[in-house]
Amino acid sequence: MSVSKYGGRRVLDLSDWGRPIARVIARYLKEKPVSVIQVTNLHLLLTIYCSWLILQGSTKIACTLLVVKGVIDAVDGELARIRERPSHTGRFWDTIADSIGMIAVMSAFGQLYSWGPVLTFALIMAILFQYSLFNHYSILMRSLTSGDSTSRMDERSKPTAYAWERQSMVNIFHSFYLVFFSWQDRIIAALSGKGSNNLTFELTISSILGFGLQSLIILGLAIFESLAYLPELILGVNMALLAIVLLRSHI
Repeated sequence: MSVSKYGGRRVLDLSDWGRPIARVIARYLKEKPVSVIQVTNLHLLLTIYCSWLILQGSTKIACTLLVVKGVIDAVDGELARIRERPSHTGRFWDTIADSIGMIAVMSAFGQLYSWGPVLTFALIMAILFQYSLFNHYSILMRSLTSGDSTSRMDERSKPTAYAWERQSMVNIFHSFYLVFFSWQDRIIAALSGKGSNNLTFELTISSILGFGLQSLIILGLAIFESLAYLPELILGVNMALLAIVLLRSHI
């Protein structure tokens, strides 16, 4: 039987609203000749296309597709669980693909609204830390609930490939992940306290910073033609939530 993301525990993950849809899609794809990596590649290509749409000024369409991308982003993990084929390569590539897509989208917004390189860079860095915070408590919750264990708190040690993946590919993606993406995970881990007993507060609040919910908020801003307020959302509201979670973890 496949392992669910958080084992048997009912967790209020506000960014996970699209997972029921993702499970339906994953069940449909279970016996199809579609690999988990191909699903990840699809949502990366969709994100890059959204970046192009933003540059063209088609922000409402782009933000709608970003919500669709969020659902597809959950399909690869669900497909791996249903097939009982977790993958270290898939785990690292999913994070890398998400980060590449996010950088492309924020760079497109920066060009469209003339934010300048400094502000655009600050927004990208803030989002990377927000994602790391959510990932930190998501992994901690999975370790408490016997959920899936492909992701680890400390990725510095090289994982051993599963029988169905190549060690050489795991080594390549692991090295790339360490150089470009693991540093913010270590910073968040150093800033975090031991947390509450069941981590429900930390996970629920940090899940507001996950892509699933954030994409809905950004779509709302697009519909009301208020995307110019993205810096205030990312550097103001979101970073305040990050600070609240980190402070609560020390109480």
